[in-house]
Amino acid sequence: MKHVPVISAKEAAQKVKDGDTLLIGGFGMTGNPTNLLHVLATTETNDLTYVANNVGESDLGGGKLLRNGQIKKIVGSYFTSNRDAVDAALSGDVEYELLPQGTLAEALRAGGAGIGGFYTPASAGTLLAENRETRVLNGTEQVLVEGIRGNVAFIRAWKADTVGNLVYRMTEQNFNKAMATAADIVIAEVQEIVPAGTLDPETVHTPGCFVDFLVESPLSEENLGISASIETHREIPESRMNIARRAYQELQRGDMVNLGIGIPILVSEFIQAKDEIVVHTENGMLGMGPSPADGGGAMDYPVNAGKIPVTPLDGTSYFDSADSFGMIRGGHIDVAIMGGLEVDESGNLANWSVPGKPLLGVGGAMDLASGAKRLIITLTHTSRDGSSKIVPSCKLPLTAKNAVSTIITDIAVFDYSAGELTLREIMPGSSIEEVRAKTAARFVERLAG
Repeated sequence: MKHVPVISAKEAAQKVKDGDTLLIGGFGMTGNPTNLLHVLATTETNDLTYVANNVGESDLGGGKLLRNGQIKKIVGSYFTSNRDAVDAALSGDVEYELLPQGTLAEALRAGGAGIGGFYTPASAGTLLAENRETRVLNGTEQVLVEGIRGNVAFIRAWKADTVGNLVYRMTEQNFNKAMATAADIVIAEVQEIVPAGTLDPETVHTPGCFVDFLVESPLSEENLGISASIETHREIPESRMNIARRAYQELQRGDMVNLGIGIPILVSEFIQAKDEIVVHTENGMLGMGPSPADGGGAMDYPVNAGKIPVTPLDGTSYFDSADSFGMIRGGHIDVAIMGGLEVDESGNLANWSVPGKPLLGVGGAMDLASGAKRLIITLTHTSRDGSSKIVPSCKLPLTAKNAVSTIITDIAVFDYSAGELTLREIMPGSSIEEVRAKTAARFVERLAG
C-alpha cells in the first residue's frame, strides 16, 4: 500500500496559504494540533478563516495566530474563554460565526461526505437561526445549515501507521475525526508513527485515504494548557449542593444523563454504582466516572465537557463529537441537566448570553436542550440583584423554545407536567411566601401532601 509522506511541522505550515479556510481539531486543548499551530504562528500567513470548536488559550494553539493578527474570521461554538477572541470580535478585527457545537460537528461531517447541508432542530427560534432557512419537518421547526469544508485541516491523533491510518486516544477524537474527512489537504500531527500492519485494523478510527501528510510531534503537558491538570477542588456552597442533590432524585435507574458545567456536574457526586446511571459527555464519552484520585491530568485520563480530567468506568466508550451529538439529537440521552439564566412560563430557556456580553459562547447547550428526552434546569432562584430568574417571558437570548421539563432552584421545584408552570415542591428552609415573593412568573400550586 502507498505510504503517506512524513513531513516536518515547518513543511506542514507551508501548505497553508493566505486566505485559506483552516480546520483545527481538538476540544479545548485536548486533541489539539498544538505544535503545528505554534509553527504556523511563526509564518507570515494571513487572512485565515479558522474553523474549530474554540480558538484555544491566548498563548497556546490558535490563540497565537489570533494574537498575531493572522486570522480574518473564526467559526466555532465557544470563544468566550479566550479574552483575545472576545476583544477581536467586539472591535471588528475579526469576523465570527457562532454555531451550536453539535451543528458544527455535523456540518463538518456533512462537508466531508459531500452533503450540501442538513436540517437540525438545534437553534430553532433563537438568534442563531436568524437569516437561515427554516422548515417544519415531522412537526418540529428545523434550521438549514450548510456543510463545511476547508482548504487545509490540522488534526491530532495518538498513533498513525505509515499508510496514514489513525488511532485517537480516549476523548481526543472530538472534532478530529470529522475534520479528517472535510479538507482538501489533511495533515495529522501524531505522537508516534508505526509500520503498516502494526495497528489492528479494528482499532483504526480514520482510514489512511483521508490523510495526506503525517507529522511526528510528541505532545507534553506543557502545551495542553488548562486540561493538563485536575480541577482544583473548592468549597461548594451548601445551597448549590442541595440543588444538585434534589436533581439527582429526578433520575431513574439506568438513565443516560448529560450533566452541564456548574451545578449540574455536582449531581455526579450523588450517583452510585447501584443506580446504573450512565453519564454522557458531549466531547465523546459514555460512562464518565469521578476525577482521578492520583491527581493525574489529560496526558493520562480522558476529559469531560468542562475540560477536566475524569476516570472511565467499566463499560465506558469513546467516540467523536458528531456521534456524540447524534446520540443527543436522536433521542438516546434520557436526561440533560443544565444551568440557566432565565426560564419562563412557556418552558423557554435562556442560558448562554447575558446583556452587555458578546454572543460568542453557545457550546452544546442548544443541541442538548432541543435533543434530550427530558431537560432539567438547575439554578439559583434569583440573580445577585434579587430579580427572579423564573420569569413571564425570557428577555435574554433563547437557547431553546418550549424545552424545559423541570426547574430546580434553591427554594422550589417546578415542572410543566400539567401543561403550565406548576409549583410541585418547596425546598427545605423555604416557604410558600418566599416562593411567591421571589417568582416573577405566574404559576399554579400543586404541592404534594
